[in-house]
Amino acid sequence: MASFNKVILMGNLTRDPELRYTPKGTAIAKIGLAVNRVWTNEAGEKKEEVTFVDVDVFGRTAENVGQYMRKGRPIMIEGRLKLDQWDDKATGAKRSKLGVIAETVQFLGSAPGSEGGAPAASAPRAARPAAAAPAADPVEGDGPPESDDVPF
Repeated sequence: MASFNKVILMGNLTRDPELRYTPKGTAIAKIGLAVNRVWTNEAGEKKEEVTFVDVDVFGRTAENVGQYMRKGRPIMIEGRLKLDQWDDKATGAKRSKLGVIAETVQFLGSAPGSEGGAPAASAPRAARPAAAAPAADPVEGDGPPESDDVPF
């Protein structure tokens, strides 16, 4: 059976990006995204629902997100779902969390300090120069290799 894992989200950052680097030098930006849904119920009342999503961005795109994005800024993420599972150290219970691994990022809105409604620059996946990339570097957007210890 075929499978497909793709998600597209547009919302606002809930906090400033947290930019870190793996021991091998791969940038990782952790961001929180708030996605709002507004609807009118049967009684004519406006209702709002907010979904909070944790997103991990890798490579040069992560560096761009860390440099240009701040809490409250609008952003569009295209990526894939990833389920993280672990054992709770305090209780020993199994825990899990569904998150998103970003593959492409689009900055929305105006750049801070700019006049008019010109959109901010996007951060394409393939923005890394070939000379700066080590030969064994993972494909951007696929995340760090399994042997990398993420310093979070």
